[in-house]
Order: sequence, then structure tokens, then C-alpha cells
Amino acid sequence: MFYNSKLNMSLEISIYFFLIISLVAFLYSSVGHGGASGYIALMTLFSLPITYIKPIALVLNIFVAGVSFFFYQKKLFFKWELFFPFAISSIPASFIGGYISIDSDIYKIILGLFLIIAVLRILLIKIEENLSLRKNNKKLSFIIGFIIGFISGLIGIGGGIILSPIIVLLKWGTLKQTAAVSALFIFVNSISGFMGYLINGNILPSEYLILIPIVLFGGILGSLYGSFFSSNRILSYLLAFVLIIASSKLLFL
Repeated sequence: MFYNSKLNMSLEISIYFFLIISLVAFLYSSVGHGGASGYIALMTLFSLPITYIKPIALVLNIFVAGVSFFFYQKKLFFKWELFFPFAISSIPASFIGGYISIDSDIYKIILGLFLIIAVLRILLIKIEENLSLRKNNKKLSFIIGFIIGFISGLIGIGGGIILSPIIVLLKWGTLKQTAAVSALFIFVNSISGFMGYLINGNILPSEYLILIPIVLFGGILGSLYGSFFSSNRILSYLLAFVLIIASSKLLFL
């Protein structure tokens, strides 16, 4: 059996990991997300060091969300007036969250609980197009952005999986507009959170950078698919299954 010293996995397991993480990037980017909750779930299942899960998820988020935003913006789905009130408060809050280091056991509990929330968001919230849109409330957006930004930086996500259903349920944007806004929201928050992580004296081992081109491949395909067509509900259910397993491992093992 060959061994991949870079990720401390056998070659066979590395191949499975690479294939699945690329699929996760495809699925998330198709709806304007960076994929952090999916990456966190996979890294947990494959027993990557808990201390590196947060920065790896943030870095991969930056690339995939950036690609997703490019394609959705290219199709003219992006609304600056919807994005800006969220971002102005979320960016500094994400930096603060990224700067904070918490005990690994507490971090695992927070991650596990968040993954359960992600599952509920996928399975229980039925999102449909609604052409009767409302003007977004900027003060409420500011508050929402700050809360999501802080949580994002703290646990290593971009916040899109929380923001997206809020925008649609409040009828502030269509599915495509929500995807475009969420993509840029995730992109800027992930950068801010990662900068906070680095300034606190932490590092990201270079061997994990091999994951960037792998998720970019899935992210580009997913963004093209999502911006031209629509997301695949069956794949969402499969993702929810993975998240359930990962959250159980974090909380109970």
C-alpha cells in the first residue's frame, strides 16, 4: 500500500478524499456557496488534525466562493444593494471570530452542532422562487451580517449556508440573486476570518494547499451548472447524510 505523507493518508484513501471533496465543491458552488461545512464534515470523517480544520475550510472557501461569484456575477445576478449591508458588519466580525482560539473539545462541540444546523437547513427549508420581492431592511441586514460573520470566523465557514435561507425567506432576493450575494459574502468573510487566524500567530501547513486545485475543479463545474441551470436536490440529500455522520463523530466519539 502506498502512502501519501502530505495528508497522512494511504494513497487509496487520499483518492477517495480528493474525489469526494471535489464533489462537495461542485454541489456547494452550484448554489453560490464555498463548501466549508462540507469540507469540515469530510476532514472530520477522514480524521485530519482538528487544529487545521478551521484554516483549511476558510482557504478552500475563498477559492470556491470566488469562482462561484465570478460566474453568477457574469450572468448579472449580483445585487450590490443587497450584499453591502451584510458585508459591512460581517467582515470585521469575521476577523474577530477568526482571531479567537478556542479549546479543541469546545470547538468540536460547536462544529458538531453547526453541522446539525446545516443538515436542517438542507432537509427542512424548501426554497422556491418568489417574484414578489421586498426591499431589504438595511438595519436588520447589518445585525444579521455581524452575527453570521462572527460565527463564520470562529468555526471556519463563510456563512452562506446561514445567509441564503434568510435572504430567500425574507423575500429579499431570488434564488440566483441569493447565490450571487452569498458567494461574495462567503469570499470576503473567509478572507477576513483567515487573516484573523494568521494574525493570532497561527499557520497553515503548505501540504494542505494541494486541496486548492482539487476543489477549484469541482467549484468551476458547479458554478457553471448552477448559474445556467439549477441545483440537484438528490445530491443535497447525500450531502446531508455525510454531515449527519460527521456531526455524530464530533459530538459522540
